[in-house]
Amino acid sequence: MRYLLEQEYPGSRVGPEPTTDSFTAIMHGEMEGIIHGNALTVDPNKPFRKLSPFGTTFLNRFQCVHLPNRVLESISIIDTPGILSVAKRKMDRGYDFPSVIRWFAEHVDRIILLCDAHKLEISDEFSRTILALRGNEDKLRVVLNKADMVDSQELMRVYGALMWSLGKVFCTPEVLRVYIGSFWTAPMRITDNRKLFEREEGDLFADLQNLPRNSALRKLNDLVKRARLVRAHAYIISCLKDEMPVVFCRGKKRRDLIYDLPTIYSRIQQRYQISPGDFPDCAKMQERLMSHDFKFKGLKPKLLAGLDELLNTDIAKLMPLLRQEEEEAADQLLIQGGPLGSHRGPFIVGNPFHHSGSNGEIDQASNDEWVVSKDKAKYDEIFYNLSPHEGKLTGTKVKEWMLRTHLPSSVLGRIWKLADVDCDGKLDDEEFALAGHLIEVKLEGFGLPHELPTHLLPPSKRHRKNSEITDDD
Repeated sequence: MRYLLEQEYPGSRVGPEPTTDSFTAIMHGEMEGIIHGNALTVDPNKPFRKLSPFGTTFLNRFQCVHLPNRVLESISIIDTPGILSVAKRKMDRGYDFPSVIRWFAEHVDRIILLCDAHKLEISDEFSRTILALRGNEDKLRVVLNKADMVDSQELMRVYGALMWSLGKVFCTPEVLRVYIGSFWTAPMRITDNRKLFEREEGDLFADLQNLPRNSALRKLNDLVKRARLVRAHAYIISCLKDEMPVVFCRGKKRRDLIYDLPTIYSRIQQRYQISPGDFPDCAKMQERLMSHDFKFKGLKPKLLAGLDELLNTDIAKLMPLLRQEEEEAADQLLIQGGPLGSHRGPFIVGNPFHHSGSNGEIDQASNDEWVVSKDKAKYDEIFYNLSPHEGKLTGTKVKEWMLRTHLPSSVLGRIWKLADVDCDGKLDDEEFALAGHLIEVKLEGFGLPHELPTHLLPPSKRHRKNSEITDDD
């Protein structure tokens, strides 16, 4: 989450084990703030009112955070608790965790399942969580994170173990898409697969960029899926009602009908030409029927005809409008800010890293002094050893040097953008020294600024930068 937003959000903590048991909805807001779960379920402006049945224990562990962040202007994010390990499997969360996961899975556009490559553990709760995602495989993307912590041979073993575990749970012929990468800002431990990680990150971010663009189409798809499910459900209930006796032996007949539900499914499929995929899960349906009194209302043909008209006619009329909307938005980068909004920005020309990332802020210093001056001689020696042409180094030469730091390319891209003050795709001696300073700052664990503050501007560039600001005013 920190990698995606490039900043912490109120109440967030990161640790080797789950440090919180809270579900957090992270949404855009002009001011930072937190709304707790019980208040969220009565807020008419938030889509969480149907979470009330999960009870007070869950609502005490649910919150919404408002954050002024550009990424959140286009998407909202649900941060879920970490999965408990095998050693902690006996711990009780106090609420139905898989059911809550299932509710969110049905209402979101994309599900990202994060697994750490260096400590992959398939616990009982992990398996139950994946089972709760069944039926939403089209939304699921799996990320094998921190893959720089293991070597290539171990990475292949971990990848194989993960695919085998997922295959056992989902039982589908399609292979789930698994992205391998290092989605954090710390220096890479093992850099053998850096290029692979960069390509995988690009593919994942491209997938996320399509979410706002395809939002209406996904909602329409969910509407069609629910309508087909309602139609199948109506025929099932109608069949059960017709089979039930009016007075005598109702209890025995009820048990027989529940037991014969698979046969009833087959009969309805053949009679009404309904696809097997439109039917609710048979085992779950049998479980629900066990607690029902079988006093069903009769089927209303008029309502069923209206449902068929919706599926066959009305939905078809909407499709051309949606395609037109998609074509108009095809060339727009809908998610701005963070690493998601940096693949096509104006700084891509001349930027050898192609994307950026930042988090936190650097402490302010005096605007009169250039804080890089004390190390300028050190960076000048490196600069001239790289053989500059006409007083500047090209992106290719600087990239080779910067990659030796083992920082992720997203971070190096952000440093390049900040250091290339005149945006000419090259670095002079002052800009190179600034890049070196920012790299050291990052390696020491500090954050990078979103924009270059005055005290970091090279002295020769300050007048030019101030002139631009004056012209804008």
